[in-house]
Amino acid sequence: MLPLFNHGVYMSSLYEIVELANGDVVLRHVDNESSEPLVQIHFSEESLHYLGESKFAVAKIMIEAGMDAASDETEDEAIETYEELDSIQDHVIH
Repeated sequence: MLPLFNHGVYMSSLYEIVELANGDVVLRHVDNESSEPLVQIHFSEESLHYLGESKFAVAKIMIEAGMDAASDETEDEAIETYEELDSIQDHVIH
């Protein structure tokens, strides 16, 4: 199970990465298995041939990399916003 962050803030829901009956690997809420997955990975037959038993591990790495990238992007946006606000405050005359 994975905790997720949204704009640098811990989200209270927990998520899990699971393999569905059809072979797809999904990221979904732990507490609501019937909800739509947040991420769903489907490998082609050709991909499965090369991945073999590593399919789930590769899917997990892909999801984690996406989460890291999203977190980094959110952090970069927050820094840019802070820098913009800081530069505006430097020009305020009282």
